[in-house]
Amino acid sequence: MTSSLINYNRAEVTKGYTDQLLAIDLNNKTISVKVISEEMRRMFVGGRGYCLKLVFDGTKATTKHDSPENVLAISGGPFCGETGFAGAGKFIVGTISPLTNTFCDSNVGGHFFPLVKLSGFDAISVTGKTDQDVLVVIDGDRCEISIADAPETGDSLFGAENIIEKWKGDGEPSSVAFISAGTGAKNTSMGCINSVYYDLRRKRCRAKQAGRGGTGSVMRDKGLWGIVVKCNAKKANSNRPAHPDRVREAGKKLRKVIKDVDPNAMRLGTQGTTCLVDMMNSFHLLPVNNFQYGIDDRVKQVSGLLFEEKIFEQRHPDGCFLGCTLACTKGCEDYILKTGPFAGKTIRLDGPEYETAAAMTNLGIFDIDHILEYAWYCDEYGLDTISAGVLMSFLFEAYEHDLLTVEDTGGLELKWNCGKTVLELLHRMAAGECDFAVQAGRGVRHMKCWIADRASSRTGRTRSDLLGELSLFGMECKGLEFSMYITKESLAQQGGYGFALKGPQHDEAWLIAIDQLKNELPTFKRKAVALQWFPLFRTWFNLVGLCKLPWIDVRHPEAQNTEHPARNLPTVEYYLELVNATFGTQKTLDDLLMESERSYLLHKLINLRQGFGTREHDAIPLRAMAPVFMNEYRSRKKHYEEYLKNQAEVDINGKTDEELLSILQEYRRVQYDRLADEVYDEKGYDRNAVPLDETLNRLGFDKAEYFDIVRSARNQAQKQQR
Repeated sequence: MTSSLINYNRAEVTKGYTDQLLAIDLNNKTISVKVISEEMRRMFVGGRGYCLKLVFDGTKATTKHDSPENVLAISGGPFCGETGFAGAGKFIVGTISPLTNTFCDSNVGGHFFPLVKLSGFDAISVTGKTDQDVLVVIDGDRCEISIADAPETGDSLFGAENIIEKWKGDGEPSSVAFISAGTGAKNTSMGCINSVYYDLRRKRCRAKQAGRGGTGSVMRDKGLWGIVVKCNAKKANSNRPAHPDRVREAGKKLRKVIKDVDPNAMRLGTQGTTCLVDMMNSFHLLPVNNFQYGIDDRVKQVSGLLFEEKIFEQRHPDGCFLGCTLACTKGCEDYILKTGPFAGKTIRLDGPEYETAAAMTNLGIFDIDHILEYAWYCDEYGLDTISAGVLMSFLFEAYEHDLLTVEDTGGLELKWNCGKTVLELLHRMAAGECDFAVQAGRGVRHMKCWIADRASSRTGRTRSDLLGELSLFGMECKGLEFSMYITKESLAQQGGYGFALKGPQHDEAWLIAIDQLKNELPTFKRKAVALQWFPLFRTWFNLVGLCKLPWIDVRHPEAQNTEHPARNLPTVEYYLELVNATFGTQKTLDDLLMESERSYLLHKLINLRQGFGTREHDAIPLRAMAPVFMNEYRSRKKHYEEYLKNQAEVDINGKTDEELLSILQEYRRVQYDRLADEVYDEKGYDRNAVPLDETLNRLGFDKAEYFDIVRSARNQAQKQQR
């Protein structure tokens, strides 16, 4: 059945699934309900796996982010909405990205997809485009879906309560949630999607973000303002597992670990992820001035403890979905904006998260007010705080090196530690109001070329020479901006960023703590194995609708007694019990890893099909591996001299700092290449990062369409080597 308004039969959730897809075609404004096949469920599980499959099937090698056939895919997973277990509000948004030109996905929490699932759907696909902004409405109570005109409201969040009030009817405000993206998403390539829900405790709307890769930009390019869902069905026990008592018992055990461990460890429950600011600074990992430095004495002005005591109003539980006692979704109430178009307005802010705070330290700014302003405006405009922050820090450094001028920037002097300039540039980017801001909104990769083109005529240097210099400190890989960790001293995290299929985003392989802080990966082999294992298990959470923080950031006390403490296997047992109690199965950890590996392989195949999946696309900028300029080297000169003597076995006597820096840079490049060889072997790839035939066969990818992609990639790599 297809129409711009349809009634449907609501599928009840059984053992975590409804097996229904909601398909929306904006070309002709039609809606259809489709069955998700048993084979798709077996191969790709849900969440990220479903998004990958929908995008793979709906697009082709020539598809761009703004092609009408591009698919905006949204999916939870079998445990999304499970109230008996911590962290079960997660869902995935995936699409062909305007930054990477291939598949990119982002995970996000909140009540939106649990309500979509209660309304009868495991996934949503949006294709086509419309000239007039529209709103899709899923009414799970009336079993009705419609396409309506977009609301006349603020950008994305200001006035969100009005949308909830309009659609809740006689139900509670918590029965309505929506996703949307603001004008910043419309005017840039780094738009995020806000997942908005009503918090009954705080009596206001809150928002989490699907931040990475420009998912919000794709949404707005399609003419989709947002999707509203309303469903008053009972949330508790709605997942209907095979053995609900076992699910509750596993959830109880996990909550006990959270209660016992977190208050004495990271303190996510009181500081949120801002707890990482102090931790990263202590180990030279907090980005400062475009990742040049990893430590700064001013950190005390933005410490997690200050956020805990001065900014966050502590109301427990404070999770982004029911049943999560980690409660890391912190918030700031009644903050008066000091800058921008909303100056003087009283707002309520969610977060900020560590990545957002670190985006500002990366611009040399250690001021809580500027962090709060930046965080709220990015959310309101629908901009990824990571990409926007890294983009601006790159521009500031290019300005510092005289590769950008005031004439280029539209009159802005891009100098470190100037919050006013940062916010002014942010407003201009969101509004798309001048050429520099419009160009900047396309990301670091684009701006490297734009700056090189302009600077070549002014300086007399060649474009290729300038592009080479800019690429040393332009912190992007595969077109995606780096997330906020200094990786110079962690080879494992360099690989975690470089080999990540979506680009340098920490959700796929965050190994910096176990590699650099705890030294649990001392050998090449241990690093390579970790870079095969952790991406699979970390992304498994994105298949099933779970948050990974209760596993990775709350280490079970018994984990230290296992062979691989970092894997936190005692807690993994709780997740295995959740799986088997829900499905009535006897799956093992190896089964879960294989499920994740199938989706991982499909992502690799999409990258290869789009022309971005071979070894050269795993290259990372020099600054991710080593100091680039002498100021960076000299800021930790003693450390690097000791490293060169003890690790690289270099005789440093009689050598100048310039010579030692050059030796260090070359050594780090070689180390990264060696690691790549090891990791490709572990993953079942050849040395060009192309999967072997046996890898495709082992994972059930034995169809001609998959082998054709692989063989084409191999042939292309061989031509380039000749």
